[in-house]
Formats: sequence, C-alpha cells, structure tokens
Amino acid sequence: MQKICVVEDDENIRNLVKVALEGFGYQVSAYETAEEALEELGEYRPSLAVFDLMLPGMDGLQAVRSIRDRSDGLRKLPVLILTAKDKEYDKVRGLDAGADDYVTKPFSVLELAARVRSLLRRSSEGADISHRVVLGGLSVDEAAREVYMNGLPVTLTFKEYELLLYLMKNCSRVVERTELLNRLWDYGTDIETRTLDMHIRTLRQKLGEEGGAYIKTVRNVGYRFMAPQG
Repeated sequence: MQKICVVEDDENIRNLVKVALEGFGYQVSAYETAEEALEELGEYRPSLAVFDLMLPGMDGLQAVRSIRDRSDGLRKLPVLILTAKDKEYDKVRGLDAGADDYVTKPFSVLELAARVRSLLRRSSEGADISHRVVLGGLSVDEAAREVYMNGLPVTLTFKEYELLLYLMKNCSRVVERTELLNRLWDYGTDIETRTLDMHIRTLRQKLGEEGGAYIKTVRNVGYRFMAPQG
C-alpha cells in the first residue's frame, strides 16, 4: 500500500483529504504543521506528500524547499501543494520552491485523487528506467533520475524532470501543448494550460542561459527541444 503524507492546518480539510485518499486505497498520515511532518518523514517514508501552502510556523513553500535540500532519497519525493490562492504568481512560487503540481481550493476529491495517481504513476514508471540521454550539454541519467548541464547537477522537480525528458526524447519534432498536457498530467483539457507554461519557465531558468535556449517555443503549437550538434 502506497503511503501519502498530508499536511493541512484546517482540521476539516485535513480530515476530508485523509478520508478521501484512504478511500482510494492509500495509507495516509496527516499532520497539522510542516514541522511535525518533516520530523517523521524519514521514518514514515511516503511515496508522495501533499502540503497546504499557508501553514502556521513553517509554510508549505519552506517545507518543500527543505525536502528538496535533503541529502537522502526523499529529496525527489513527489510533492503536491494545496492553495487557496489562485493567482499565477502564487502557483509559480510553489513550482519554483520544488513542488510538482498544485490543486487550488476549493477542490473536488476526484480531482485531487487524479493528480495524486498521476504523480505516483510517473514516479513508479521512472524507477525502472536505466539509460542515459545526452543532447548538447545536457545529460539525463534515467536510472538515478539526475540531470547535468555541462557536467554540473541541475535540481529539478518531478514534473520538470518528466517534461524535460519527454521533450528530449521527442527532439525530432514539435511536441504540441495538448500532447504534453495529456501525457504528463493526464487531465486532458481540464487542466489549466498555464500550468505547462509555468513549468517551461522554471525549467528554462534552472537549465541556465545555454540549456534554457534548447527549449524552443513554436507559437500556437507547442515546444521543441533543439540542442546544438557536434
């Protein structure tokens, strides 16, 4: 049974999320504060974490950054954030902090469960891949799920990694926006298309000027990965 860590200070929402996810067959450990969750994270070792953005004490953004700064395997833990804020800036901040996806309150438990399943499935699929993709100065070790730009490590979130790898593996063509949304998020046209734009933006920033330039925007169509040859 897959384990999920849920951190939400609102007791009603916390209980709702816990009961809903348990109804879908997950083992859920729920916490009121990020400090409590992070203290037990190493022992509990969940497959995914859900963090509210606004928390007492350490907020969700700080908690996600703390996870990404860990030196153990949990630094790659898929993280989904819950937020009552629906402004693009707040969503970008969450993705920049290292979150892989977000759900805006109020939300349906079916939507939440769908996004959890998507993250868990992608995480599981990536665990058994064992080869390296090298294009230009970028190198992706699929076994370790590690990315290097000109030999230097690049820390990506789960979704950023999946997006980069998909573009690299399809570098011979332009990948349409709808294809990326369907393949990497599994929500079809129901997901906000700005989610893809935000991930592209943060991915380019993390790859730096050279690596970011590999990802070309094809207006009104999608994106293409084009690294220099030779």
